[in-house]
Amino acid sequence: MRGFIIGVVVTLGVLALGGGIFVGFGLVNSAADQQPGRLETTVASGALDAAVKRRAGGLVNPVQASDDNLLEGMTLYAINCAGCHGSLDKSPSKLGADFYPPIPQIIKDPIDDPEWFIYYVTKHGVRMTGMPAWGRHLKDEEIWKIAAFLSRIDKLPPAVQDKMPKP
Repeated sequence: MRGFIIGVVVTLGVLALGGGIFVGFGLVNSAADQQPGRLETTVASGALDAAVKRRAGGLVNPVQASDDNLLEGMTLYAINCAGCHGSLDKSPSKLGADFYPPIPQIIKDPIDDPEWFIYYVTKHGVRMTGMPAWGRHLKDEEIWKIAAFLSRIDKLPPAVQDKMPKP
């Protein structure tokens, strides 16, 4: 049993050392105009999901998803978010594809994250992606309205759908 534990510890040490050498010698490609590998994508996405869930998983939107609040969320999105995430008429952002990772075009290809996730990422941003922390510029209530709008983009009430620009 002791030999097995030593073997596991040595194996983990060799893997960590190998990973450190791989990263330390610049063998990880950091070019923003090239696709990442599957491992990098899986690790980065999993880390973001886990971090947001740990910090925001219990949050509940205090703003009612009324037509007026959804319309205000739509307006706030158009003013603050559309430049990067695509306009309300489903036109993609001119900047979106030039970021790395490419910026999600949320109206054209809606995200399936819950409101609390959208709120947290909007308020606090995401490091090394270009997503700023909007909590310094918008009130919490405004961010919740944007989150309510985006989380319902596929199922908006008729009064809100009527105000959306057509493609």
